[in-house]
Amino acid sequence: MNYEETINYLFTFLPMFQRIGAAAYKADLSNTVALMEALDNPQNKFKSIHVAGTNGKGSTSHLLASLLREKGFKVGLHTSPHLKDFRERIRVNGVMVEKDWVVDFVEKNKSIIEEIQPSFFETAVAMAFKYFEEEKVDIAIIEVGMGGRLDSTNVLSPLLSVITNISFDHTQFLGKDLASIAGEKAGIIKDNTPVVIGQTKEETAPVFIKRAKEHNSKISFADQIYSIRNPLHKDSKLIIDVYKKDDLLYKGLVSMLSGNYQLKNIATVICAIEELGNIGFKFSEEEIRAGFLNLQTNSPLMGRWQTLSTNPLTICDTGHNEDGLSYVIEQINQTPYNNLHFVLGMVNDKDIDKVLSMLPKQAHYYLCKADIPRGLEVEILAKKAKEAGLIYSTYKSVKEALSSAQHSAKENDLVFVGGSTFTVAEVV
Repeated sequence: MNYEETINYLFTFLPMFQRIGAAAYKADLSNTVALMEALDNPQNKFKSIHVAGTNGKGSTSHLLASLLREKGFKVGLHTSPHLKDFRERIRVNGVMVEKDWVVDFVEKNKSIIEEIQPSFFETAVAMAFKYFEEEKVDIAIIEVGMGGRLDSTNVLSPLLSVITNISFDHTQFLGKDLASIAGEKAGIIKDNTPVVIGQTKEETAPVFIKRAKEHNSKISFADQIYSIRNPLHKDSKLIIDVYKKDDLLYKGLVSMLSGNYQLKNIATVICAIEELGNIGFKFSEEEIRAGFLNLQTNSPLMGRWQTLSTNPLTICDTGHNEDGLSYVIEQINQTPYNNLHFVLGMVNDKDIDKVLSMLPKQAHYYLCKADIPRGLEVEILAKKAKEAGLIYSTYKSVKEALSSAQHSAKENDLVFVGGSTFTVAEVV
């Protein structure tokens, strides 16, 4: 098989949550354990940092990878889902895994895959871990797919665990209340392994504290230690001051991730690198500044408050649940514009009514369906949008919706694309 045939085989033979939803979800680690054993347990042959959370775990993972690269380490990075190319999930020093390696891995392990019958995600995780072993990475940043306790990545014994935040998403699998969801995320906390929690919430903090105590793990809440002040947006960059308690640590730190919600992720990352310093990975101020500034060179990241064009101003963001979208809407409201043109596509297992109720009424919505089976049919989205009192028109594809929005936009208007990772994937 060539690369395209190999990827098609993975997409069609293996159930893929991103495409089909619940039918691809397996609520235990048996397949992953079997795969790891068949591959001689590659997860035990490299150092790692494990990153979970409802929102922000992708940005946090990329930032950690960039910072570690500035120290001169060979850094593996596993993230999901991918936007354009499967190989985005598996990178070493910012470079995607080679197509030939993917083909070789599948050909060598096809009989094992067909015997175990793992999901697409389980296979991708196994592939990433084997690649990092073969590449002899110094350390790998591993982003959880969903939850934590039963996620395929949770066969690691990391140096550090990071949980960015907890909000409502995938409630059919993780629980209907924040404490239950936190319990699933807390499953990545391991014995004698420090854990950083990004955001303190009354409902979730006791869950994390209890789990950390049970496992003799030091726990730090980033937002209780660090604060980000005086944010300034300039030339698609975010310029900030970082404080530890009331002491100024870094004045005028420049981040290439400019979304307002990145303020919380940055505090989480700063806390994480301090914990890494306690176990032998000490960062200088120069390395920290370079790690934030050189993110897109060290560890390219798409779809986070990303400017697609300036005429008309067109921005996209992958925020797709209640918490993520609330930050996106806040930033839209802080962006100067005359009229808002919102290209919106969603997936069919989200709380559609809740999301639509959050969206600004003073906008025109260009409704569409991302080209995946999980995509919400535009007719259903239109019915829900009408009930929510939104002004809209419907389109056969994301690209057609974007084209119409940009054509309709006048000078000083804003075009925004969002609602789903997969909607954004079709425009970046």
